[in-house]
Amino acid sequence: MPAPRRFFPDEADRPYANPHRARAVAHLRRNFRVDRPVVRARLYATALGVYEARLNGEAAGDALLSPGWTDYAKRLDYQVYDVTGLVREGTNVLGALLGEGWYSGYLGFYPHRPRHIYGTEPQFRARLALDFADGTAASIATDASWRAGRGARVYSDLLKGELFDARLAVPGWDAPGFDDAGWAPAGLGAGTEAACRASRAPPVRVTRRLRPVAVTRAPDGTHVVDLGQNMVGRVRIALPALPPGRVVTLQHAEMLDPDGSLYRANLRSAAAEDRYVSDGAAASHAPLFTLHGFRYVGISGLDAPPAPGAVVGEVVGSDLDETSEWETSNPTLDRLRDNVLWSQRGNFVSIPTDCPQRDERLGWMADVGVFLPTAAYLMDVQGFMAKWADDVLDARSAEGAFPDVAPRGPHGPDGGPAWGDAGVIVPMTLYRRYGDRRLLERCYPAMRDWTDLVSRQNPDRIRTKRCGWNFGDWLSAGETAPKPLVATAYHALIASLTAEAAEVLGEAGDAARFRALFAEVRAAFGATFMTPAGRLEGGTQTGYLLALSVGLVPDDRVAAAVRHLVSNIERRGTRLSTGFLGVRLILPVLTRHGHAELAYRLLLNEGCPSWFYPVRQGATTVWERWDGWTAEKGFQSARMNSFNHYALGSVGEWLMADMAGIADDGSAFARLRLAPVPGPGVERCRAAYRSPRGWVRSSWRQGPAATAYEVELPANTAGMLVLPFPEGARLTRDGAPAEPDRLLVHGGRRSAGFDLGSGRYGFAVATG
Repeated sequence: MPAPRRFFPDEADRPYANPHRARAVAHLRRNFRVDRPVVRARLYATALGVYEARLNGEAAGDALLSPGWTDYAKRLDYQVYDVTGLVREGTNVLGALLGEGWYSGYLGFYPHRPRHIYGTEPQFRARLALDFADGTAASIATDASWRAGRGARVYSDLLKGELFDARLAVPGWDAPGFDDAGWAPAGLGAGTEAACRASRAPPVRVTRRLRPVAVTRAPDGTHVVDLGQNMVGRVRIALPALPPGRVVTLQHAEMLDPDGSLYRANLRSAAAEDRYVSDGAAASHAPLFTLHGFRYVGISGLDAPPAPGAVVGEVVGSDLDETSEWETSNPTLDRLRDNVLWSQRGNFVSIPTDCPQRDERLGWMADVGVFLPTAAYLMDVQGFMAKWADDVLDARSAEGAFPDVAPRGPHGPDGGPAWGDAGVIVPMTLYRRYGDRRLLERCYPAMRDWTDLVSRQNPDRIRTKRCGWNFGDWLSAGETAPKPLVATAYHALIASLTAEAAEVLGEAGDAARFRALFAEVRAAFGATFMTPAGRLEGGTQTGYLLALSVGLVPDDRVAAAVRHLVSNIERRGTRLSTGFLGVRLILPVLTRHGHAELAYRLLLNEGCPSWFYPVRQGATTVWERWDGWTAEKGFQSARMNSFNHYALGSVGEWLMADMAGIADDGSAFARLRLAPVPGPGVERCRAAYRSPRGWVRSSWRQGPAATAYEVELPANTAGMLVLPFPEGARLTRDGAPAEPDRLLVHGGRRSAGFDLGSGRYGFAVATG
């Protein structure tokens, strides 16, 4: 339903402007009568835009920003609400608030087309299905009988913010008894040819609330409220009675300038500003169809600082169950893990976005590709990512090319190495974690077509053609891996993963063909980029990490390649130089090749670049850049400097899979591999993961003469426990002397292996 023209009761009395030319939130309503008892009422609703459905003066549910972001030309999700308790006999009113959202509001960072990416006018569609006690049924749908008006939300835009003029509020507009004779017919829009289907993903909701930890005064007199945590969502504020027409402005920021004022330069064109115009009465208010990434809120227009309890930060995101527990003896490490979790909370909003604060908030695919293993430890992302996998499929080009971002939205180019390749990486990661064969079947044809497309474009198996924007190892620090090397390593990776998917699905011919392709790319990689001494072109950390993790290094050169990697790290003062693509790999590769102590030293390093450096500067989320702010240089370039970006937080996978030792063999945790790796600087670690088969628990504590381990496997699972077992060590199991089921030697280090079924076990390895 198109929205009617914006209006104001008195143009001369308007104490503000709408510089963004954003649309007002439409109010839509329709009366209907119920003349007999209702036993069930279900509301089916969707929109081109974002909506809040209402029935008899109440919201149909607590979801926000429904129906979420999809490619509206191809797929439109709908939601279903049980509204049985809201229907009454007699007159009823079905209504909706309708905003622009991703459909026609500001989106991305493209100045040539900042808005109207999918359309210019939001539309709403709904059907209320009523089942009566006498066995009959009826339905109320959106049609020409609906009426449309305007209210207090002069505009509400995801990037720009919301303007709410309380003097324009229309009390009772969504309840029986309201006279809508002055409202306009809503009209019927052209609609869309997109497939309409029930939403797979959990809804976006307010998931928690934060109270301020401090209120200060900026040099310009603005009251600066510190919520203590970089978050994504909105502010709910209790406002005192103010003179009619008084404007209260809330500006949002992640950081402060040295003088205590808000640092907002990194927001670029995102206004991130909410305004409330008083009607003279006290009020409690929160914006509806906007989100901000912020820790600090600057409030102007009040006569005094906000009263205690007047400001609440409402954290908004896709409502995903958290599936892990974590605690160690190192507070900085625990804060790092919490920062990773908070970045996931803030960037999993309908789709997995890159950042929540500036004029971008796009589904960059490589970011998800590297972070997904961590994300799946921290939250149950199966439904959320299954929905996004469909966004990726919808975003393919006519010849089968994956994009850089999904939904593709305003970003036109086809995807490059790692970014487009996430169309292969993500489905296989989800299959390994959740065992979702149906998702893999749905994605496999596109995975196959993409891998074939990359192969056809690069017949010599060195990937230099059709690489799109080719970001390489994005935002690396101090050294840059050669882009052809990175691209070719990813060529090999997608060939290997597509072969694995084909084997799972019984596509034997494809499996053999892609295994052969992997062998060809592997041979070309070695001949082009690696010397007989195991030295890689460029000599970068990321180059060695990709080659070793993907299996591109000949067996007789693996040890040499590992030595070159270790030398690079130590030459840099035990600091990493990786960007988005290498960061996930560095600790796992070191650990698997016998350098766990170096992995710990790298993890716990507090210099820049490192994971701990931002934490030591007070970070409460993961930064986009290692040097987003430094004591020597201050803020990095405001053109690209997010302080809430999960890609570098992909270290969370190593924390769970290696430090805590909770992993599996790719069987969706039907068979576990528990291999905890204690190391220097951490005396104890306790972790748990709610796998698809139940809770897996692992803990260890290092003492002066022994290390104690406890593990727990859920019902109907089995696994192997692998413990460090140096020469001369003594082993106990549940307090009694024991011998390992098998003795393992890898990288010159001995380990004890135990075959375990479901249950709880205690072990100790004494070395004193």
